[in-house]
Amino acid sequence: MRSEPDLHLMVPDDFDDSDAESQVHPMARKMFFGSIMAEPFEAASTWIAAHDIRVIDTAWEIAPAGEEFAYVLSLYFTFEDDGRD
Repeated sequence: MRSEPDLHLMVPDDFDDSDAESQVHPMARKMFFGSIMAEPFEAASTWIAAHDIRVIDTAWEIAPAGEEFAYVLSLYFTFEDDGRD
């Protein structure tokens, strides 16, 4: 996996995640927007197929009336380890 030296997960100095059952693992979030319900799912499906990721979780939101993009799908994921450093 390619290393990005300018990206950091900031935690307090006294933070302890040494317990193997509850360690912190960074993940990313990508949001997909649509004016009809199917659009975010279609866009997410296309994006997932094009990237080597592991989906961790999703969240679905419906925006207040009058918003341009009423439907939002949030995709939480990690990058698959491709064996490179």
